[in-house]
Amino acid sequence: MHEWIIYARCVSVLQWANATPTEPNHHRPPWRMPTADVCSYVTLRLLGEDADRPEVVQARNWIHSRGGATYITSWGKFWLSVLGVYSWNGQNPTPPEMWLLPYNKWTGIGMLHPGRYWCHCRMVYLPMSYIYGLRGTCKETALTAAIRAELYPMPYDTIDWNAARNQIAKEDLYYPHPLIQDILWWSLYQAEGLLLGSRLRKAALKECMKHIHYEDENTRYVDIGPVNKVINMLCCWFEDPDSLAFKKHLPRVHDYLWVAEDGMKMQGYNGSQLWDTSFAVQAMLDSGLVDVAANALKKAHNYIEQSQVVQEADPPLSAYYRHISKGAWPFSTRDHGWPISDCTSEGFKAALGLAALQNPDLVGEGLSLERLEQAVEVILSYQNRDGGMATYENTRSFHALEIINPAETFGDIVVDYSYVECTSACVTALTAFQKLHPGTKLSSRIKSCLDKAESFIRRIQRPDGSWYGSWGVCFTYGTWFGVTALASGGATAANDESVRKACSFLVERQRLDGGWGESYLSCQDKAYSQLEGDSHVVNTAWAMMALLAADYHTVDPKPLHKAAVYLMRSQQESGDWPQQHISGVFNRNCMITYANYRNIFPIWALGLYRRLVLQGMTRASSSSSTDDQAWMCCMSDFFVASAQQQQR
Repeated sequence: MHEWIIYARCVSVLQWANATPTEPNHHRPPWRMPTADVCSYVTLRLLGEDADRPEVVQARNWIHSRGGATYITSWGKFWLSVLGVYSWNGQNPTPPEMWLLPYNKWTGIGMLHPGRYWCHCRMVYLPMSYIYGLRGTCKETALTAAIRAELYPMPYDTIDWNAARNQIAKEDLYYPHPLIQDILWWSLYQAEGLLLGSRLRKAALKECMKHIHYEDENTRYVDIGPVNKVINMLCCWFEDPDSLAFKKHLPRVHDYLWVAEDGMKMQGYNGSQLWDTSFAVQAMLDSGLVDVAANALKKAHNYIEQSQVVQEADPPLSAYYRHISKGAWPFSTRDHGWPISDCTSEGFKAALGLAALQNPDLVGEGLSLERLEQAVEVILSYQNRDGGMATYENTRSFHALEIINPAETFGDIVVDYSYVECTSACVTALTAFQKLHPGTKLSSRIKSCLDKAESFIRRIQRPDGSWYGSWGVCFTYGTWFGVTALASGGATAANDESVRKACSFLVERQRLDGGWGESYLSCQDKAYSQLEGDSHVVNTAWAMMALLAADYHTVDPKPLHKAAVYLMRSQQESGDWPQQHISGVFNRNCMITYANYRNIFPIWALGLYRRLVLQGMTRASSSSSTDDQAWMCCMSDFFVASAQQQQR
């Protein structure tokens, strides 16, 4: 197995080395990125490729032409420092002493405590700060000495490491350091000589390891993501190479790895199992495919039940800056366990939709009211003061803290923000619960939450009618969520100006082939960017579902007819839809491939189109007891056949 993994990684990296700076594909922009090039070069050499191999020489020459390894991002510099081929003196400080700051707001400085950062940010910089504070470095070998000499166009001992701290190639620079950040890093850089090896540093390292072990144990050594997973594992090794903690880490590395057609990959998460399953269930229910998909729905129902978090992380949660999680759903698996607002809401809606069928023999037994109410409690807990919902936790500090964002390639990573997608998912989930379980002890709190959330969604709508999507590409994705949230409260294109503007935004961007196609550049630039070439089946499905949620087909069905034709024409003989340009994103500038989206969303959109447009089903706030109703998970509403349709 290990030999196959090494072979697969070699194939993948050699394909990179053979690529030209203008070779495009669907998984990266059409230019070479110095950080990726340097890291791939080092990987090739570590895997045994000779420095004189033509592909390796070509890659090295290109790296030298860009200034060498001092021009890569801070995360790349971190790993080169660990390997011993880059000086820690060329790294902007990540002092572990930050974890010793007071957390309380009244201290003022407590608003800077890492416990107030967005969880992905703090969970990455937590082990990074431990390794930095320890100066954890591999023992030098002949190979690492050779790599160190190869990475720079000048002799290693002549490099100005103080200047190298802030050197970065323009291709990798998305978030330039503001002046105040450069001053902060310079100040900490000057103090590092006093802190290194001090009692204060030792206390800080101990505090960091306490939090690292907590994260490991409460995620069954999966950890929140692949970056902190491997650095946490490295911290455990530096603490004790023979420790049980390090040994427990090793088998869970495989949670992140898979061998694709073009070589070895590492996922950005340990999968999207719950997320994809929840959408797939809703797509089949909304499309009226219960009879033909009953077996799949029963298995999916079982997975959704097993994935709900049924036990809190170890107490005390506040000491480890954790949000409540009992009753929530994660993005992937229960082992991972980190609760997320939209994953909880989508898993919750799928569970509600299956329970609403009232047919346990067909799709399995529904979740108990107790477990549903636990999920509602979690969803309600996510609401911020602005009325919106963030991702994993509430917003814990000022948005202005983003000024200290040290990651040059990502935006909006320091604190958790309220998002239209998260807020909409919570709104539709709570609305669905109210319809199926009216008059519970949570009803008044739900109503208050929904009122605030609706105000937030209306307030952040852009003047052109769109919403910016932060977790998918981009305005099409955000607008689907914005419209469905408002529609769940009864808003339509006919009776609501916000929904009408959103529909106009989408219709104006429909392409000649009937589809929609939005580029990932929209995410970076925060301005709508058309995709070159053909339309995109996933984008088209999102746009259709937004228009259908708005009842736009009762205003003008022609855009929906054209979109449906485009989707049907795009389907392949196998029944599959093609994998096209990337459709997922996080932190403005990092794109994600969701392989299942290309099938889930076209099915969902066409299913709704068939029922609402072709069969004439209409919205109604009636009970779910009759057979002629369609459960509309995406809008938390019911659809019943119109009187005319029933007569036919």
